[in-house]
Amino acid sequence: MIEPGQKAPAFSLKDQDGTTHKLTDYAGRPVILYFYPKDDTPGCTAEACAFRDSLRRFQTSKAQVLGVSILDEQSKARFAGKYSLNFPLLADADHAVAEKYGVWQEKSRYGRTYMGIARTTYLIDANGKVARRWDNVKVDGHAEDVLAEVN
Repeated sequence: MIEPGQKAPAFSLKDQDGTTHKLTDYAGRPVILYFYPKDDTPGCTAEACAFRDSLRRFQTSKAQVLGVSILDEQSKARFAGKYSLNFPLLADADHAVAEKYGVWQEKSRYGRTYMGIARTTYLIDANGKVARRWDNVKVDGHAEDVLAEVN
């Protein structure tokens, strides 16, 4: 995990439209980089829709919201289209960025162990350093918590 005060790792990922996004593209403004386990699942949909519904308020502080998960750009496009998601969803199909940020972790469900993304959000400041990290995110109220921190 990247600790607050540390430089955020660089990344270059494509979104649901095939556009490449790099952390350096957002230099000089805050970035909300939230990692979610999988497109179009109940918790991930609720989280994405909460960020969607709060996006205008994030934009008043010039903050950019970026969602990151495994699966490819086509999956992201279906997910974004189905829920009118109005911010970039980045495809980390090989989970390389999730590994850099320490969110690719061993998980357990129904007695089965597997690797996956731990729901985590990073607030990266205008200088590219981690300002805050939320671990084991609970979806309800999370976008509001992040918004309060940005403002």
